[in-house]
Amino acid sequence: MARPLSYKRIMVKVSGEGLMGPETYGLHKATVLEIAEDIKSVLAMGRQVCMVIGGGNIFRGVSVAAEGMDRTSADYMGMLATVINALAVQNALESIGIQTRVQSAISMNKICEPYVRRRAMRHMEKGRVVIFAAGTGNPYFTTDTAAALRAAEMNCDALLKATQVDGVYAEDPKINPDAELFDSLSFDKVLAEDLRVMDTTAIALARDNDMPIVVFNMHKDKSVTQVLKGEGRFTVIGGEE
Repeated sequence: MARPLSYKRIMVKVSGEGLMGPETYGLHKATVLEIAEDIKSVLAMGRQVCMVIGGGNIFRGVSVAAEGMDRTSADYMGMLATVINALAVQNALESIGIQTRVQSAISMNKICEPYVRRRAMRHMEKGRVVIFAAGTGNPYFTTDTAAALRAAEMNCDALLKATQVDGVYAEDPKINPDAELFDSLSFDKVLAEDLRVMDTTAIALARDNDMPIVVFNMHKDKSVTQVLKGEGRFTVIGGEE
């Protein structure tokens, strides 16, 4: 039974790995275009959209730092990777007629706008997709936290977290195919049981701003569109126990 989600303004968080498609590194053009087509369908539903894209398909700062690189330098390199991905998604969206703006937390005026909250909100009100790049602009914070922070700043109604599975499970579904998929969870349960949906800072930010997180499988056709229609499988995180 469909359970439509009536969110007007949404943040869509896509991991860098989600842009790889069948590849093992970098960008898969067809996959990026599929994401763009999905966002176009969401806009046609009258929704306002902003996005945060990870950088793990190009560079994973935490992994490299664990191998001996200075953490701050590694994190800044990861932030630059997110800018590359943001520009790729922007190009795909504009190739199908969707106006976009990339706003970076690290100033690089020749290729994108600096992050300005009020300007970003005006862009969305005019039907443009805003892609936030370079994380929070600070090391030691993940793009999940950046997504939760920007979603709160933009007064988004929900944060949609695109993953490799259908939602949040009681166990790893890759290990146990019969693992239970939760339809809904409270923020406190996610934190108390360390379910690792997003990092704890992101979950706490969403909880403190009463902003639901919807976890879904980005590899389904028109996945964001289907989630907003209440179709398919997904998990809604929100509220209290």
